[in-house]
Amino acid sequence: MKIGFIGLGNMGFGMATNVLKAGHKLTVYDIRRKVAEPLLKAGASWAETPKGVAEASEIVCTSLPGPKEVEEVALGPNGIIEGIIPDGVFIDLSTNSPEVVRRLYDKFKAKGAHVMDVPIGDGADEVMSGRLMLMASGDEDIFQRCKSVLDAMGNRVRYFGKIGTGSICKIVHNSLSFGIQTVVAEGFSLGIKAGIEPEDLWWVISQGAVGKGALFHVLMPNVYLPRRFDPPHFALKLAFKDVALATSLGREYNVPMALTTLTLQELMTAMNRGWGDKDSVMSMVLQEERAGLNIQNPAESSKLDSDPHRK
Repeated sequence: MKIGFIGLGNMGFGMATNVLKAGHKLTVYDIRRKVAEPLLKAGASWAETPKGVAEASEIVCTSLPGPKEVEEVALGPNGIIEGIIPDGVFIDLSTNSPEVVRRLYDKFKAKGAHVMDVPIGDGADEVMSGRLMLMASGDEDIFQRCKSVLDAMGNRVRYFGKIGTGSICKIVHNSLSFGIQTVVAEGFSLGIKAGIEPEDLWWVISQGAVGKGALFHVLMPNVYLPRRFDPPHFALKLAFKDVALATSLGREYNVPMALTTLTLQELMTAMNRGWGDKDSVMSMVLQEERAGLNIQNPAESSKLDSDPHRK
């Protein structure tokens, strides 16, 4: 297939390289031509503008810093929309705004073309090897048409539904990543100030349930999602006790524990619901209630139903 690639940074260069290795004809553009030189030497062609990339391609991919850059490349002067061929496909691989990708979807549809948002769930360490997770959304028939190209970039490609749902998944993933990072910083500062060597504390965390991903690999699929809170893997009352000990230790060593204290309050609220003997992850139901969410039947959630692009 004729593939275009715009944005050849750490992620884009690796994905474009793998597309070329898969045997596709590749046309590239970046604001820095020199970063494209290895691809050009390997057989890729250069275009002077995003419009030129689109004119030469059946599928145009972008890997750019954010929504502003994507809109400029897609809709600006000499942008993708000016060169997109009839029935052509524009795939944005950036971390983008669902609102922006939905707007792009509508504008390109009016031109007889298609848009997919397919953000990435891994980093630069995985990109060259093609071991990326890709979160695809858009029209399902277009996804099927493009899947062989996406498979050249990543080994975990999944379709999530209507346009924008891939971007929602990516935003949630990244917000969790940095939220967890902040909680880890809080816990590390407590342990180190209380006298534990940083390397020893890292070993404990990495080798225990946290580091092994028990929440995501065991508790969420086996307890939280199927709502199997009883009998508990780890009782909520024990979690409350453990977090209370952590906040007490923080006071002893004058370590601010804002997030841990918030966690304690959440567990306390769950305890007051009478959930002490249930699994500790049942406290997550409190946030569902605040969000107006029924996880067993998401269609009943008015917030989700108000999205016209939702699958």
